[in-house]
Amino acid sequence: MAEKLKKGDQVEWETPQGKTEGTVKNKLTSPTKIKNHEVKASKENPEYLVESGKSGDEAAHKPGSLKKTRGK
Repeated sequence: MAEKLKKGDQVEWETPQGKTEGTVKNKLTSPTKIKNHEVKASKENPEYLVESGKSGDEAAHKPGSLKKTRGK
């Protein structure tokens, strides 16, 4: 079961280049567009809008791909 996340939580996720970290900006519960990418979020299948700590870019991630970083 995925951890409950909220706005401001520090999280990490895997990328092809390795782990990266960022901040949860919002929980998405309806279809949304981010940089011309269609995010198919819904109340039953929410996603999280996360801002990368390295690039500042925003992207949507499924809850199971995000892990809260400890001590933050």
